[in-house]
Amino acid sequence: MMNSILRFIEVFALGTWVGSIIYLSFVVAPGAFGVLQSRDQAGLMVGYSLARLHYIGMVAAVLYLVAGLALAPSLKTLLQPVMLGVVLMLLLTVVSQTQVTPRLAQLRTEMVSVDATPKDNPLRVEFDRLHQTSVRIEVVVLLIGIAAVFLTVRGTLR
Repeated sequence: MMNSILRFIEVFALGTWVGSIIYLSFVVAPGAFGVLQSRDQAGLMVGYSLARLHYIGMVAAVLYLVAGLALAPSLKTLLQPVMLGVVLMLLLTVVSQTQVTPRLAQLRTEMVSVDATPKDNPLRVEFDRLHQTSVRIEVVVLLIGIAAVFLTVRGTLR
């Protein structure tokens, strides 16, 4: 019974995290840029949502890792690809939340309007570069997350 609960926690945590990334990427972000009055408002909305997504991801990673360790016969379990993947997802999320996102917010404040700032302005250049970094991090976290869900579910079917 306890093993079933721990497996459920693993699948639920990863499923929630991966599903949240998909929802933010394919529903919230396009919706914000499609219906809000300005791109600056949309950017603020997406930034707010991304920060909450990161917190969900960090909690999900901790839950997954604790459940995985509870199921494991030894600490060597941390060296399994799925566990390493979740650790990498967590590290990338922490970097995005503590390094990339705050700098994007600071640049947004300094520019007042990202949309009105010329693309060759040094602040805008840095903002665009960091935005691409943020997107790439989320894509990598999503891809690792999809693989981790697959490996976790495959492990429960045996």
